[in-house]
Amino acid sequence: MNLVNTKDFTKGEVLDKVQANAEELFRSGTFFCSESVVQTINELLGKPYDESVVKMASSFPIGMGKAGCLCGAVSGGQMALGMVYGRVQGEPMQEKMFEKAKGLHDYIKNEYKSTCCRVITREWAGDNFKSPERKNHCITITGKVARWIANELIEDGQIEVK
Repeated sequence: MNLVNTKDFTKGEVLDKVQANAEELFRSGTFFCSESVVQTINELLGKPYDESVVKMASSFPIGMGKAGCLCGAVSGGQMALGMVYGRVQGEPMQEKMFEKAKGLHDYIKNEYKSTCCRVITREWAGDNFKSPERKNHCITITGKVARWIANELIEDGQIEVK
C-alpha cells in the first residue's frame, strides 16, 4: 500500500486504499483475515512494527484457528488498535483502548448480528472456503474492519489526511 504520506490524500482516499489493500492481501492468498488487517494498519501507521508482527495474528483466522469463534478480522482489528492505543509494562491502560475495542466489536455486531465466525458465515457451514461467495464474504468483512480502524485513527488525529 502506498500511503507513506497520508497527508497527500483525502480521508476518503485513505479509507478506500486501506480497505482495498486489506481485501487484496486476503483475496490474493498472501494473508488470511486477521493477518491482512494487521499488515494493512501497520503499513498505514508507517510500519512502527517489524513485519513479523503479522505472525502474532496468524492464529486467529476462521474464528481462532478454525474453531469458528471470534471473527479473525475482528481479532486482527483488536491487535491493530493495540498498536496505537496499547501499552507496555509500567504504562497505565488508556481508557481509549477499551472505547475503541468495544467500538469495533459493536460495529461488527451491528453489521452482522454477531462477532462469531460460524454465525457470520453460517450460510456456508462446512464450505471451508470452497465457494467464492464464502471467501468474498470474509474478504468484505476484512476490508470493512481495516477501513473502520483507519477511520477511527483519522478521526482521533492519529493519522493526518489532506
